[in-house]
Amino acid sequence: MRLRNYLVGKTLWYVGALLVAIVLNFLLPRLVPGNPVDAIVAQLGRSGTQAEALKRIHEHYVAEFGLNDPMWQQFITYVVNLLHFDMGTSFALYPAKVEGLILEALPWSIGLQLPAILIGWLVGNALGAIAAFKGGWFDRGAFLGSLFLSSMPYYCLAILLLYGFAVALPMLPPGGGYEPIHTPALTFPFIIDVLRHYWLPFFSLVIIFVGGQAVGMRSMAIYELNSDYVNYGRGLGLPDSRIVRYIFRNAMLPQVTGLALSIGTLVGGSLITEIVFSYPGIGYLLFSAIGQNDYPVIQAITLIVVVAVLVANFLVEVAYGFVDPRIRAAQAGER
Repeated sequence: MRLRNYLVGKTLWYVGALLVAIVLNFLLPRLVPGNPVDAIVAQLGRSGTQAEALKRIHEHYVAEFGLNDPMWQQFITYVVNLLHFDMGTSFALYPAKVEGLILEALPWSIGLQLPAILIGWLVGNALGAIAAFKGGWFDRGAFLGSLFLSSMPYYCLAILLLYGFAVALPMLPPGGGYEPIHTPALTFPFIIDVLRHYWLPFFSLVIIFVGGQAVGMRSMAIYELNSDYVNYGRGLGLPDSRIVRYIFRNAMLPQVTGLALSIGTLVGGSLITEIVFSYPGIGYLLFSAIGQNDYPVIQAITLIVVVAVLVANFLVEVAYGFVDPRIRAAQAGER
């Protein structure tokens, strides 16, 4: 009964948060002074687009957004389009559909961030747990190094790596996802070229992620080291590797939360890195859309990021309800 109440309460809370996010995502572009469609058509007119084409573009966007309809009717149109996964037409890349642009950029962001998050999480947690258990010079060195890395902004390390390995020592390409001479295809030359462009943004993410995870895991592991079961295990003569495994497992709960939230921000989490390296992912697409006032693309990416974070948080809350009965008891006590 307690578990069911816990899950129902969390589900209702996150559904409400999702509805608020959808409403805000609908309202914010419409609260901008002026008409964004008129602004983008005027911008196209200054760039030399013919009058007939401007009229056709204007009529398309007015019909798509229902700008001549009342606000409530525009909102219904917006929600219906979302349910059909229709996110509109790009202003800057007319007549390209927004969902098509996102589907082109999404694999690049996932391919860059997901391995960096998983590898950084595993290596950082293992390093933090071992450092806390070993102590001494190893702990001091690992802690100071991890603290330095976790405090460094992503873009600083990205710029340093860019200068070091693409300018001073031109071993790797300075930016992009692949050379313009190549056409995206599952061919050996293209894959090799993609991997050459991949390493600099990848290491700029994974190195800092290792540092942050190691600092957090070390703090939790030091707390666990003072627990009775550790002293008892040492008294029994258990090997260090087995005790470290127990410490690692019991200190994992906050780290699992961090992993889930990192995966939740997977879509837009590498924005700065993608900008520095001109990497063709979601972050770079969002940056380009902001510079071009491409409201449909901005709306779509923002909503996707919000939904991903909400889903990640919800899954963490559900997992906590099953893993840690103290959370269910605390929620029941509040009621």
